Amino acid sequence: MTVLAENWTEYILIEYRWVVVIVALLPLSVLWKIWSTVRNYVVFKLSSAPKMHDRKVRSVQNQIKTWLKGDRSTRLCTARPTWQTMSFRHSVYKKTFTNIKVNLVDVLEVDTKNMTVRCEPLVTMGQLSRTLEPLGLALAVVPELDQLTVGGLVMGTGVETSSHVHGLFQHICLQYELVLADGSVVTCSKDENPDLFYAVPWSYGTLGFLTSAVIKVVPAKKYVRIQYKPYTTLSELSKQFRQESLKPNPHQFIEALLYTKESGVLMTGDMVDEVGRDGKLNPIGKWHAEWFFTQVERHLKKNRSVVEYIPLRDYYHRHTRSLFWELQDIIPFGNNILFRYLLGWLMPPEVSLLKLTQPDAVAKLYEKAHVIQDMLVPVEHLEKSIDIFHKEFEVYPIWLCPFRVFNHPGQLKIKTTADSQMFVDIGVYGVPKAKGYETVPSTRRIEQFVSEHDGFQMLYADTYTSREEFRQMFDHTLYDKVRSSLQYCTDAFPEIYGKVNRTVRK
Repeated sequence: MTVLAENWTEYILIEYRWVVVIVALLPLSVLWKIWSTVRNYVVFKLSSAPKMHDRKVRSVQNQIKTWLKGDRSTRLCTARPTWQTMSFRHSVYKKTFTNIKVNLVDVLEVDTKNMTVRCEPLVTMGQLSRTLEPLGLALAVVPELDQLTVGGLVMGTGVETSSHVHGLFQHICLQYELVLADGSVVTCSKDENPDLFYAVPWSYGTLGFLTSAVIKVVPAKKYVRIQYKPYTTLSELSKQFRQESLKPNPHQFIEALLYTKESGVLMTGDMVDEVGRDGKLNPIGKWHAEWFFTQVERHLKKNRSVVEYIPLRDYYHRHTRSLFWELQDIIPFGNNILFRYLLGWLMPPEVSLLKLTQPDAVAKLYEKAHVIQDMLVPVEHLEKSIDIFHKEFEVYPIWLCPFRVFNHPGQLKIKTTADSQMFVDIGVYGVPKAKGYETVPSTRRIEQFVSEHDGFQMLYADTYTSREEFRQMFDHTLYDKVRSSLQYCTDAFPEIYGKVNRTVRK
């Protein structure tokens, strides 16, 4: 598709985007990573973060109290610019809302006795895994992209290859601290303010401002033993995917990548302390390593089962360097062996900088000819889901990740009386090749399918559902009850739908 530039600057940013990325964004990204890593390490080692935390929380309170003293004619939101978030949504409501500065970026405490970590909402997954690794610990669920934040994963959601055991990111969170619309600070857990605790996940900052979270950690080992099993029929892959996910004693990690409608690779993994004789060490975190998804595809082409051992932190962030497979559209030669050896140490560029330098014309192109969606459906509907995703989108690879939804209060109501139900996250990121693809009609048909099959849509991307359809997909019973019980909440914050739906989020 041809993209028309409005001026020479935009023309350069569009036609030579890879040059801008290599010359400017990659060096800036490296400098940012070095500064933030050193800064976070020093703050954590000096144990100064807990002392600063209370002061930063009071700052949030004072800003809200200033809003309360006014006419309260505007809503509240964080002052974090849209370009700094991982979502590709342009949150234009920030231009008309009162922006509250929430500078909460630190790991506060690691409690090895209770196996928890307490951290502020802007702490990233890369920051957390780097902090916990020397202690022999890891989050029970580590969403793989380095730049995903605790706050985004709590207020939105997060899933990883251990989620078939531990559930979504919200299910490993044990306590939240929030500043509410009346300026008060409150903590909540399953035992303290439980209604608020269960209403916070998926609430998208519409109940209060998250200021810290206590999260479950688990013992970590040095490597992950991962086995790649290629399949050339969807039915066989789906059957094995379900069986592995539902085993009484499953592997610690499970995911699959589909490269065509009928072919893909199922990956199962477990933590180990040593590299075994049945496979080789594959340090995929090295700067010169081939992108992970292309390594996996090679096993499919050879059509043979292979065992490898991957360093644990490398495994957790295996899709970061290539941003799954999105970076191949920005730097087409990014996986070339010469580029990897010469400049691979600069990868990946910060998503925030990519968004900041993205011209309007490119943004419009993404809206018309690019899909970034995660749909969550019960695992028994996997094959039917792939059929309709192929028909409406035809985007490959497709990421498949099983996860457990526990029968807890909140927006994710499962259609069973059991303790939990197994779902699969179907992640589709790329340029659609389906005949007759149109952004809104095609996405609407996918949304309807997901809703009819008791599934859910991740809300980091645009949703085109009506308000009534949205409230049918997500159970708002507890959410509505909590909003009505919190003073000034409905004045301060819109409903979730008002922040995520394409047509009303302005």
